[in-house]
Amino acid sequence: MTAKQLAKKLQRQFKEIVSDAMEFRGELTVEISDASQIAEVCRYAKEELGFDYLVDLCTIDNDDETPRWTAVYHLYGYGHLRHLRLKTSVSEEESEFPTVTTVWRTADWHEREAFDMMGIRFAGHPDLRRILMWEGYPYYPLRKDFPLAGKPSEMPDVAFSDPIPLEGGPFVTLAGGEDAAAREPRVRTPE
Repeated sequence: MTAKQLAKKLQRQFKEIVSDAMEFRGELTVEISDASQIAEVCRYAKEELGFDYLVDLCTIDNDDETPRWTAVYHLYGYGHLRHLRLKTSVSEEESEFPTVTTVWRTADWHEREAFDMMGIRFAGHPDLRRILMWEGYPYYPLRKDFPLAGKPSEMPDVAFSDPIPLEGGPFVTLAGGEDAAAREPRVRTPE
């Protein structure tokens, strides 16, 4: 079965909330209009359609748009070797998606990272706590309203308290160059 056929089966099963598959650059995406149903949609995709691997779960901050938060689930089936992307959104007031850890245990760390970096909660998650930032850190660094230069820390022994320059440092890739190796940051040394 092709990925399009699998997406069509998903759409037929959840016709009220699942859009037709959209294709872009050979990748298929379906949108789920009711975020509260994402766990049921994922369970069906895993158990009935063979998408047994949650490759990634990432989130998008749409900033001033409504709805503000979008969760993107990248699925893969080892049995049929097909990919499918599921997208669903919630408003800023809600800021919560149901957990899919009951479908894929590996969603645990993906959801914790989304919580840590964006402040998005996952209802029913068994251990929703920070995974990269320290407990008590009051900000969410991947939100669009977080300043690029960072924010000063009141814990200088845990984190840098001075903003790090974003331009011209040793880890900035240069455009152009003779080849890919010349553009790589690790090739250059700071002056």
